[in-house]
Amino acid sequence: MARGNQRDLARAKAMKKDAKAKAGHQLDGYQLAKASLSNAEIMRQKQAKADEKRREEEERALREKKEAKTKK
Repeated sequence: MARGNQRDLARAKAMKKDAKAKAGHQLDGYQLAKASLSNAEIMRQKQAKADEKRREEEERALREKKEAKTKK
């Protein structure tokens, strides 16, 4: 029974590790709101860029289709 407190030691070690990991990622309300707005703006920009690219591809496909019809 030399390892009777092994479970308690492992639990304490895990709690310490979790507390350390959790402490590094805490944001207060203002920082969280600011980060959310920043992330939302980045996503809007990405979506606008993707929409523009899709629109250009559709226009190019229509142009190619019209050119193929005129060649026949």
